[in-house]
Amino acid sequence: MARRPKPPGTQPDTSAAHVVELVRNTVPPMHPAGLPFVLGPLALAVLGRRSTLVRRAGLLGAGACAAFFRNPNRVPPNRPGVVVAPADGEVALVDTAAPPAELGMGTDPLPRVSIFLSVLDVHTQRSPVGGEVLKVVHRRGRFLSADLPEASEANERNSMLLRTRSGAEVAVVQIAGLIARRIVCEAKVGDRLPIGDTYGLIRFGSRVDTYFPAGTKLLVERGQRTVGAETVLAELP
Repeated sequence: MARRPKPPGTQPDTSAAHVVELVRNTVPPMHPAGLPFVLGPLALAVLGRRSTLVRRAGLLGAGACAAFFRNPNRVPPNRPGVVVAPADGEVALVDTAAPPAELGMGTDPLPRVSIFLSVLDVHTQRSPVGGEVLKVVHRRGRFLSADLPEASEANERNSMLLRTRSGAEVAVVQIAGLIARRIVCEAKVGDRLPIGDTYGLIRFGSRVDTYFPAGTKLLVERGQRTVGAETVLAELP
């Protein structure tokens, strides 16, 4: 018996599901730390819904905060022995410097790459290597502009030391900036972080320094833009 054609409108409509999937793949998720900053302006928009100006200001503020706390999905390289950028931003320094004293890595200068994050950059930080967290130390300090060289030593910071499976030790330092007053680090001593895994954030404008073992081959230059978890900063010795 021939199958009767289905009446118009009874075919499964996949267009809505396709749009939802497209939006999900296009619009990056938001870091949970940004939720209070989004809910505040939204509440203002609801309470002031009778005022067009207040409503628009609230919605605009919520959208701006959601964009600031975005945490896009990234795919790190699978090459062994590489170190990826811990943050989006601009390479401010490629030099050698003594690592933070609180990590106990000695006073000998080590290769360093500093990445400056503007308020328009993604502000989540990602593990530059896969490895075990050996130390996490927060140190209070000043709030100088994060693009200044002296900010590495003078500003408030959170330092983390990682050891890879091969035994290489890499330090990554979150540094507060001129208007950044809060550093979030979710990693704890003993955690094992995959390369490129999100472990924290800084708000609003900051800097992230990465210290490498002696003999590391650095692959970036000052002024270059980096993509967190994807741009290869260096090859370990």
